[in-house]
Amino acid sequence: MRIYKDHLILSGSTIKLALLQFNQLGQDAILFVVDAGDKLIGALTDGDVRRGLLKGFTIESFIDEIIQDNPRYIIKGENNLEKIIEYREGDFRIVPVVDENHCVVNVINFRKIRSYLPIDAVIMAGGRGQRLKPLTDTIPKPLLKVGNKAIMEHNLDRLALFGIDDFWISVKYLGEQIESHFGQGKEKNIKIEYVWEEKSLGTIGAVSQIKNFEHDYILVTNSDLLTNIDYEQFFLEFIKQGADLAVLTIPYQVSIPYAVLETSNGTVKSFKEKPTYTYYSNGGIYLMKKEMLKYIPKDTFFDAPDLMQELINNNLKVISFPFSGYWLDVGKHEDFEKAHIDIHNIKF
Repeated sequence: MRIYKDHLILSGSTIKLALLQFNQLGQDAILFVVDAGDKLIGALTDGDVRRGLLKGFTIESFIDEIIQDNPRYIIKGENNLEKIIEYREGDFRIVPVVDENHCVVNVINFRKIRSYLPIDAVIMAGGRGQRLKPLTDTIPKPLLKVGNKAIMEHNLDRLALFGIDDFWISVKYLGEQIESHFGQGKEKNIKIEYVWEEKSLGTIGAVSQIKNFEHDYILVTNSDLLTNIDYEQFFLEFIKQGADLAVLTIPYQVSIPYAVLETSNGTVKSFKEKPTYTYYSNGGIYLMKKEMLKYIPKDTFFDAPDLMQELINNNLKVISFPFSGYWLDVGKHEDFEKAHIDIHNIKF
């Protein structure tokens, strides 16, 4: 993956230097002009260069004389998904992301990613993987390979595909291997920090240790899921419903092989012949407002269902996001074998 700084060029550079960078960028040829502190000044395309040369500038001229000085950009941390969708569906395929000081902190390319969601992602990867022994005796479950990469890497790459670039990974069992495998995320153009659990804190307890979230929305996911969820639709539904927390739910059908009677005081009111009932199970992916973190106790074993119940008890809005796409919890040997078959047929 291209590092975003490949799209940056320093103010005062020559047109010749810009042409060399364009040549390296190929079809992604657009540069964002910055000062020494990476503050955004303007944008430059090969079309700007052609027009400049026709006006009499030379390749030794400074780019500042031909740049677009009012480029479009996205502000990191803001919920500006409508603008992002507008850019994606228009002609603006490559857009800089700036911080509160107007300094470029990323460049998004809609040929490479599908969205740019204002979300921090926490991946829970501290479990022992007991049900997958002996495979997990020397390798942590998140690093077991499905296809050509680790289970958790499929998960992380799916999140990054939707523009999530701030990650925390909660680790405990053989966590050194996970940290060594993913590093700080530079190769994937993302940022990864690690949360070490000195004792088991459940499926969401470790999140209480994180103090420096970048965004107002937090996504927490298990590390051993294989799914093709559209995270943009998940986020849009969360916003549309004004939820405090949303949980991905997986439909589970139960077929009754007999007629089911509905009775009242012994009197039959109606019956259904061999009905099928649909229930929804917890899919292990949660999206919440950052202020919900105050309901997670510090340094205490706490599972995600505990958080949902606590929010419900406090009259906060917890919603279900029913999902009918591909989802697999790779928790048992038969699941692991199924994942190896499915990975070649899943439409991501």
